[in-house]
Amino acid sequence: CVEPAIEVSKKTNAPATAALLPDGQIVTGKTSSLLGATSAMLLNALKTIAGIDDSVKLISPSVISPIQHLKTEHFGSKNPRLHTNEVLLALSISAATDENAQRAMDALQYLRGCEVHSTVILSSVDSDTLSKLGINVTCEPERETRNLFNR
Repeated sequence: CVEPAIEVSKKTNAPATAALLPDGQIVTGKTSSLLGATSAMLLNALKTIAGIDDSVKLISPSVISPIQHLKTEHFGSKNPRLHTNEVLLALSISAATDENAQRAMDALQYLRGCEVHSTVILSSVDSDTLSKLGINVTCEPERETRNLFNR
């Protein structure tokens, strides 16, 4: 899954992540204004495993926006994009009222043992979250920013 991640990163000129799923499919994620690349890849992987159409929004942007506001205005983060742990919390809340979100949550167990590659060194939050899910991670030896200590 190294090459697909690098290809997406080159096309978007931004960090990207790819995962090799248990059935051999490769899914990617790219950085957006709402999500980091690894968060996007995680949602795409869950959609693929659960058989949910790619066009389906598992988490409404109206749910993501207040989380971003909390991060930047109250927690002092400079990065408004959601990390994997924040995405999973939002997904679990969405699962209470959305069948597709629940199907995605049920698919989490199938990520254990998957291989993931990132075009940048992951944040400690994303790295820890993927580790807790049993996902094996490799990355390019580059940081997303020049800051050694991100907030």
